[in-house]
Amino acid sequence: MDKLTGASLDIEQAEHNKLYAIFPQCFTDGKLDIDKLLNLCGEYIHEDFEKYKFEWKGKAECYRIAAKRSTGTLRPAVEESVNFHTTKNLYIEGDNLEVLKLLQTSYFRKVKMIYIDPPYNTGNDFIYNDDFTNPIAHYKEITSQATKSNPETMGRFHTAWLNMMYPRLRLAHNLLRDDGVIFISIDDNEVHNLRKICDEIFGEENFIGQFVVGSTPNARDYGHIGKMHEYILFYGKNINATTTFMLPEIDKTFKYTDAGGGYNIHPLYNSNEAFTNENRPNLFYPFYLYLDEKLENNFYKIGLEKRENAIEIYPPKSQKNGVQFVWRWGKEKALENMNIEIIGYKTIDGEYRIVQKMRHDEKLIRSLLLEKSFTSRRGTAEMENLLEGKIFSFPKPIELVKHLVAAGTEKDDIILDFFSGSATAAHAVMQLNAEDGNNRRFIMVQLPEVTDEKSEAYKAGYKNICEIGKERISRVGKKIIDNYNVDIGFRTLKLDTSNLTAWDASLITDNNLQTLYDRIDTLEQTIKPNRTHLDIIFEVMLKTGVPLDYVVSQITAGTKTCYSIGSKLFKTNEDCQLLICLEKGITPEDITAMCNIATKIIAAEEAFKDDTALSNAHYILRDRDVEMKLL
Repeated sequence: MDKLTGASLDIEQAEHNKLYAIFPQCFTDGKLDIDKLLNLCGEYIHEDFEKYKFEWKGKAECYRIAAKRSTGTLRPAVEESVNFHTTKNLYIEGDNLEVLKLLQTSYFRKVKMIYIDPPYNTGNDFIYNDDFTNPIAHYKEITSQATKSNPETMGRFHTAWLNMMYPRLRLAHNLLRDDGVIFISIDDNEVHNLRKICDEIFGEENFIGQFVVGSTPNARDYGHIGKMHEYILFYGKNINATTTFMLPEIDKTFKYTDAGGGYNIHPLYNSNEAFTNENRPNLFYPFYLYLDEKLENNFYKIGLEKRENAIEIYPPKSQKNGVQFVWRWGKEKALENMNIEIIGYKTIDGEYRIVQKMRHDEKLIRSLLLEKSFTSRRGTAEMENLLEGKIFSFPKPIELVKHLVAAGTEKDDIILDFFSGSATAAHAVMQLNAEDGNNRRFIMVQLPEVTDEKSEAYKAGYKNICEIGKERISRVGKKIIDNYNVDIGFRTLKLDTSNLTAWDASLITDNNLQTLYDRIDTLEQTIKPNRTHLDIIFEVMLKTGVPLDYVVSQITAGTKTCYSIGSKLFKTNEDCQLLICLEKGITPEDITAMCNIATKIIAAEEAFKDDTALSNAHYILRDRDVEMKLL
């Protein structure tokens, strides 16, 4: 029986173990020999220091920061939640760096989409001033401070922003599924740096595109230029596995109709000059348009066989460079759709073409997002209407984020936003679920930055940004639930120190022996006295890799009240992840009863009736092939 550590996933050790399992010959005395690894991969060290790389002061520390384990936890706040016991959504209050570390075990490679709207580094917006000597204590300090600034006159203007973003993005990368995507809103101040660090973290080959968003149609005066747009960077976790989805076309109208409904037409040839009859010979072949066989709407029947009254049609050539185009479909697909989805067409100039019926009111994800519903003014108006006042400055419009969520997710996918702000992403997820019937889940993470006492938000009773976000989700849910069967709840969790007692290694400056004795006494109790059972349950879930949206059920095993984590309570069902017993006086009979329910059990070491009961439990667990971890 192992002790459950209070620290988050050891990312460095996990990567070390994976590498050692594949290349043990590249380790000497347990340490990686990088020269051996490079040589094994056919790369050899050369005295070449003029390599392209992106460096700044503090970058090396960013790697250590991202890998440093968190000893914190997330404590549930039932009274600040909606439908706490049944919802699949999470709202987490805390410094997102620590929270991302804590999520590594439970959500490693489980998130389908990340959307973030981080500080743009305009000089006045909040820049996270990370302190890693005692990150949880530092977090509690900054949550009582006002928004900080990062003026360009500070001398490390870009460096401070990079040091804030880099470790957070590295941790976020771990959480994405292989087919996952990330969207990041940004403006001119840091878009160049963001692209570089994302190329490094996600890989240049996984850069999919850069959206231009028409955020300010009336233009904002920046001197010499009126800026009208912002950007969204778009990366996949693995471009070969990335999945995205077609988006609804706005105000779509159809020119033609048939038995299958409305449609427009589009030429079947591929107008990309990179694809020619030389490199795609399978896509270069003739169709035959039969002049004596007309279809509805004055279209013509086509085939692949030549006969009388037929016109032979090949793909055209590029008018610009004379490059021979090819078809978009091969012969097999063409035969399947012949005269159903592909037909012959005569243009007003008298030319004959092969065209495809474009039936769906869907489109590719366009890189120019210029609709009025995507403007900053629209986002501000939406918040004012919902919260009845100017409570939050420049929130992203719902339609913009909903557009991205629709492109990146489906079914019950998880969407993460770790710069949640006013919780636009949560609003967008619930609204989209209501529209398409899916059950997407969100995880919002936000630092509870205090509101300015002079602000409208403070006067309206919102003491920090998290209160604004939670109120927004609650109000949206009340509007949606009247008409749709949608999960409108959220579990509120708050970053705090671990529920497990740890040795206080700080210096005793008063030379008081009683202070030392008190510290020793606290170690006799594994769990801190001021923490609830629910606090401990959620820390166990975090540290053992159980998703934080799992159902927690109170049951009886033997003579003890226990907590089953999962929707079912039977050993044969994978949903029962573990059984937690926090009562004292555990006997061998209790352990036997627990073994009949779960394959993993958690209990405090001091909770056993005596040493004999603990010893007997070891053999019962071994014989039943059940794992137990001690708090």
